[in-house]
Amino acid sequence: MSERFYLGIDVGTGSARAAVFDERGVRVGMGVHPLQHWQPQADFHEQSSEDIWRACAHAVHAAVKQSKVPTEDIRGVGFDATCSLVVLDAADHPLTVSPSGVAAQNVILWMDHRAIDQATRINATGHPALRSVGGVISPEMQAPKLLWLKKNLPDTWAHAARFFDLADFLTYRATRNDVRSLCTTTCKWNFRSRQDEWDEDFFSMIGLGDLTGGRIKRIGQHVRPQGERAGEMTVAAASELGLATGTPVAVSLIDAHAGGVGVLGMSLGGSPYDRPLEERMALICGSSTCHMALAREERFVPGVWGPYFSAMVPGLWLAEGGQSATGTLIDHIIYEHARGPELRARERSEGLTAYEILNRRIEELARKVAFPAQLTRAVHVYPDFHGNRSPLADPTLRGMISGLTLETSLDALAVEYLATLQALAQGTRSIIEKLHEHGYKIEVLAACGGGTKNELLLREHADVTGRPVILPEEPEAVLLGAAMLGAVACGDQPSIEAAMGSMSRPGRFIEPARGAVAKYHDAKREVYQLMLQHQRAYAELMHA
Repeated sequence: MSERFYLGIDVGTGSARAAVFDERGVRVGMGVHPLQHWQPQADFHEQSSEDIWRACAHAVHAAVKQSKVPTEDIRGVGFDATCSLVVLDAADHPLTVSPSGVAAQNVILWMDHRAIDQATRINATGHPALRSVGGVISPEMQAPKLLWLKKNLPDTWAHAARFFDLADFLTYRATRNDVRSLCTTTCKWNFRSRQDEWDEDFFSMIGLGDLTGGRIKRIGQHVRPQGERAGEMTVAAASELGLATGTPVAVSLIDAHAGGVGVLGMSLGGSPYDRPLEERMALICGSSTCHMALAREERFVPGVWGPYFSAMVPGLWLAEGGQSATGTLIDHIIYEHARGPELRARERSEGLTAYEILNRRIEELARKVAFPAQLTRAVHVYPDFHGNRSPLADPTLRGMISGLTLETSLDALAVEYLATLQALAQGTRSIIEKLHEHGYKIEVLAACGGGTKNELLLREHADVTGRPVILPEEPEAVLLGAAMLGAVACGDQPSIEAAMGSMSRPGRFIEPARGAVAKYHDAKREVYQLMLQHQRAYAELMHA
């Protein structure tokens, strides 16, 4: 075993995870712990920063124990997390963000859409700052959520001393140094990374002027590049996490961006898909899906977040596409179906996931057709059940299913599930096509995240987009990306880009199908686009 190890800690939507890696990027121990989640009303999603920290502690203890690595040999720690909003008072106690008034519920989860009205108001200003978010700010970003808090929870607003992106909260909790990440602030808070300054004119125009001037410290006076040393593990944090006091802690990343760091730089030398960094797109598949593309120059793409300078890899411009509900949507389709309870029971009795059960059923049904994708010939899904993040940037869009019958069998569910996977892949294709309109040339998809455990989802992405999907050797690439931050923070790696090249390697390649399969998905694409047109026509008719 190597004598140098690094710890990555990832906070996702449903769990906190931690993993120990050696200097080659080989994982030697891992731990996972679930998170609490409250939904007090439709489109409201809340968590607790104290619960999240406790979950991190459980995960770290488990990872270190499994690794058998002495804590003094863990040379650096990196955090990543969802882009959720954390609110603390002057004593670092949680302040409620909830209509329930419960103080512990002090985190507005990334997927929360309570601030749609506030996002609409911000977009109506036409402020130049919106150019860096594809022209349209999302209710998933922090400015609309802050406006919602100011209007609806004035007591919380008055007593709030710090508003954190979740990843920055974790770094602060570990070090007690209030250092914000260039990644989180640029991508979710409208920080001007190229100028290294807050856009105080933007905050004033949209009604958040009380966060400017001498009160900018509420959202962060010190913004530093991800991977830089933010500080060292305090005595209290080290005791809670089971680590050595003084361990270097890195400036953090958003979780999807950690996945991009974990997969985009892997060497593809010797393969037919050896493409430069700018011709690869990271596909981070989880509850939502993020699509990360890099460029050496500034490229504005309407409906796609960015371009963000140095927000993932220092010195490069980041374009960030995404789908607001992917894993969440698949689960909704499966478990809200009449056969959902039956599938849950089979998961427990057979030791398989619902995906595995349905994928096997699709293989059996496919014996009757020329290729499996044909099973959805009469069933079509438009997947924006939780609005469209990109490239349409329209949170009011909704999902649609065409071709339903009275049949409620497992076979009917399997076909509907397959059509959903194809629709999500069509959403990725839309993002790629929009990027290509503005100078990108995406030739390879590098995938990571929980969704990559679903072979059928990956195959549909390859076939629908016509591009190979490459899986990294290390399946927990988000955690690896976080650990790379720790390697940079302690000085063992000179830069994030160097860590990307030396700590990540390709695993499996999934080739796209050609011929009749490609033509079939081209026809499905036309249906996909027609469904969007119809939805908008229905909305216009009903509005009239």
